Amino acid sequence: MDDDTATEILEATYRALCQHGYASLTLKDIATEADRSKASIHYYYDSKENLFAEFLDFLYDQFTAELSSVAGSTSREELEALFDTVLTDERATPGQKFRTAMLEVKAQAPYNDGFQARLAEFDTVLFERIREIIASGVETGEFNDAVDPAVAAEFLVTAITGAHTRHVVTDRSTARFNERITRYAETHLLADVPSEATH
Repeated sequence: MDDDTATEILEATYRALCQHGYASLTLKDIATEADRSKASIHYYYDSKENLFAEFLDFLYDQFTAELSSVAGSTSREELEALFDTVLTDERATPGQKFRTAMLEVKAQAPYNDGFQARLAEFDTVLFERIREIIASGVETGEFNDAVDPAVAAEFLVTAITGAHTRHVVTDRSTARFNERITRYAETHLLADVPSEATH
């Protein structure tokens, strides 16, 4: 399969996922979105699970590219930019529908080793990126030297993951979660925190 065909099918998978959700999605739905025959999709993928394994790889490449592009003149700015990247407020279609469908995909992970392994890669790359930023901040003296970068990163990844789930389940704004997580990071990471930041 050439790159153009692969991209076309994977982008059609994204659109079909937003429209139908994971549970009721079929290869025929994806074929319709791609303006192809169901047989042509079957030619490349013999099951929805195999297609989704590649779709998750496709999303992972995009996710890592986004994390790599996060920048700031200080570690604090870089961490805030990362929060802005992973906690964008996507209430509008298809953002909300996509997050809801992805929650369905995540629910399959305990029963699908392939899904679980790929989703774990998302978790790992986010953890490592946050850990690197915090470690750099500790090294330069911007963040408190008592902070353990790995422990702080573990907490923040858990908070971000929970924010995504709460956003889907309760329709709470991720912008609000972004604000809370940013405030928490400032209070617990910065070497010199203004007194009003702790209130």
